[in-house]
Amino acid sequence: MATSPSDAAPASAATRPLSARDIRTLGLAALGGALEFYDFIIFVFFTAVIGRLFFPPETADWLRQSQTFGLFAAGYLARPLGGIVMAHFGDRTGRKRMFTLSVFLMSVPTLLMGLLPTFATAGYAAPLALLTLRLLQGAAVGGEVPGAWVFVSEHVPERRVGLACGTLTAGLTLGILLGSLVATALNTIFTPEEVQAFAWRLPFVVGGVFGFLAVFLRRWLQETPVFEEMRKQHALVRELPLKAALKGHAPAVAVSMLLTWVLTAGIVVVILMTPTLVQQLHAIPAARALGANSVATLTLTVGCVCFGMLADRLGPARALALGTAALLVTVQLFYRGVANAPGHLVPLYALVGFCVGVVGVVPAVMVHAFPPAVRFSGISFSYNVAYALFGGLTPLIVTLAMKQSPLAPAHYVTAVCGVGLVVAVYLLRAAPAGSQADSVGEGSTPSH
Repeated sequence: MATSPSDAAPASAATRPLSARDIRTLGLAALGGALEFYDFIIFVFFTAVIGRLFFPPETADWLRQSQTFGLFAAGYLARPLGGIVMAHFGDRTGRKRMFTLSVFLMSVPTLLMGLLPTFATAGYAAPLALLTLRLLQGAAVGGEVPGAWVFVSEHVPERRVGLACGTLTAGLTLGILLGSLVATALNTIFTPEEVQAFAWRLPFVVGGVFGFLAVFLRRWLQETPVFEEMRKQHALVRELPLKAALKGHAPAVAVSMLLTWVLTAGIVVVILMTPTLVQQLHAIPAARALGANSVATLTLTVGCVCFGMLADRLGPARALALGTAALLVTVQLFYRGVANAPGHLVPLYALVGFCVGVVGVVPAVMVHAFPPAVRFSGISFSYNVAYALFGGLTPLIVTLAMKQSPLAPAHYVTAVCGVGLVVAVYLLRAAPAGSQADSVGEGSTPSH
């Protein structure tokens, strides 16, 4: 295992205030992350239209919907492979190259999606082309998310890693909100016939164009000081980075995968599934449910930053414990409260959305868990594999469990928050005496 270059770094590097360059890096990284996540998520808001345009008109509605959601899910299946490959080169050749490449690889297929011929023009070549582009999107976002966390955490002072990771995660969630607002605006401005005729293409074309703008802006970013120091000291890992991460840092991989489960429970159940669930369970109109969801996504964005700052002040493990405990309580309060008083939907959803912001602490824990030489590969493998597994199974588990109880979504999130609390206690006990990192493994500091 390559040694950390932290000993060579000046002591003041960890405690210095945020510089203008740090703030610019955070801003550009969060902006690029928001645009890339918008590109990845916008597909789901137009699944009904895409299903009608890219599959044979005689296809049954249920089959067409299943096929379209299958195309959407294909992006998640491609995430681990794309993330692992990009992380390999990120640990060997530099963070910046992969950080820029990921947004480029997202922009190209997004733009092309908006220009694709439909089934009426190209036949079965149309859905096959759409599947190919969706796989490319998945590969890109698999490298973007862990790459962005590593990039910003290695730029800022050690005592601001929580803020950096929370801000970056807030940018990603803002991309979900942006996609929702764009879809709502298009369906308000255009008639359903116009949306199906041409307007559905606009968010893909615009997303691709703005993605290229993000590529241009990222050219102004610099390689992380941590990687430059490793390269200068010839401390880059000599064997395969992923092999080194799995062989030498199994506890860090396990912790990171479990915390990704917490992240998927909060995002998939509370943010993505709940608008549909409250419509089904409590006959809440779709417009009202989606409006409340936009409020919750906005408070989630704020919550990511707040919990990131809390991680800097209290340590990642303590912030994780407080955040998962808060989410455990508020998700029960939300589902039970909406069942008894549907009129309280918006404030209750805003509250639980804010507590989902604990996901902003997750990357800070991961960054501390792995040493710099294998950090990108370790985080990318753990996060992408766990997200593909838990993100794919969560909707199925929750849907089946709802046959037994309408509170199944709340119980599922509560159970996973319990896992998060166990992990937080483990981290606190595993941390060396006097350590403020609250982390596991050799990489207990970001090594600035």
